[in-house]
Amino acid sequence: MVFFGGWFANLEYLKSMLIVNLLATIFLGWFFYFFVKKLKLSKNPLLLTIIFLFIPRFLVVRSVGAPESLFILLILLSLYFFEKNHYWLAGFFGGLATATKSPGILLFASYFLTLVERLLKEKKINLNWLGIVLIPLGLLIVFIFFWINYKDFFAYFNTGSFVPIPYPFSVFNFQKIWVKTGWLEDVLFYFFLYGMTVLSLKSVKYRSFFYFSLIFYLAIIFVEHRDISRYSLPLLPLAMIGFDKFFASKKFLIVFLILLPAIILYAVNFLKFNLMPISNWQPFL
Repeated sequence: MVFFGGWFANLEYLKSMLIVNLLATIFLGWFFYFFVKKLKLSKNPLLLTIIFLFIPRFLVVRSVGAPESLFILLILLSLYFFEKNHYWLAGFFGGLATATKSPGILLFASYFLTLVERLLKEKKINLNWLGIVLIPLGLLIVFIFFWINYKDFFAYFNTGSFVPIPYPFSVFNFQKIWVKTGWLEDVLFYFFLYGMTVLSLKSVKYRSFFYFSLIFYLAIIFVEHRDISRYSLPLLPLAMIGFDKFFASKKFLIVFLILLPAIILYAVNFLKFNLMPISNWQPFL
């Protein structure tokens, strides 16, 4: 009975993860469409949204119990409210993003640089800018939660699974535990794509887009992990926006439709291959 009780508990836990991720993906798809249309970032918001949802690596993580959909949704919500000058809401959603995944703290650095630029241009301070302080507060609350439950304020860094960020392009070291391969040509393509995204957003009027893409990109090139495609996913919406004319072009759509079956096969193959070898989930509940 104990075995079956644990099995059903594990099953319910897995179902909850899937439901949360699927709901977050639905809201993310809707909000990305709204985001692009409301800010007039593309003439083809629906098409851009559909393509966004079928980008191969994102298709995988949005189909399992992963936090990326929720994380990206919260980042976009924060960016939207920041550009609408609702700084407390931007800070609130940024804080939730940081509580979801620690790289959300990069929003704070991005907003800080944006506000410094704004201050230099406008020569005045808006006290509502203090709303962005909620972003690091989100991370602080998570660490306090760790301290209360695990008696370790820095438990996040002491799990043995923390991904190091020692130096630029550290992913190109096959001897490291999170790399273990020399087949990394795809990583270079991601570095190219998101580097070009930063440059394409350099003169955009929504300055937080540029600073967030810049800060996040600089962080990504330090990550010592094989799965750069996943760690860089928060930059994907901005890449879609930065290259909207390319993604909405007939040439791209023709190739996209031809490769759509391959994208689906890739996702199915990846999901069957990338299984965590854990027979007892009880310690993780």
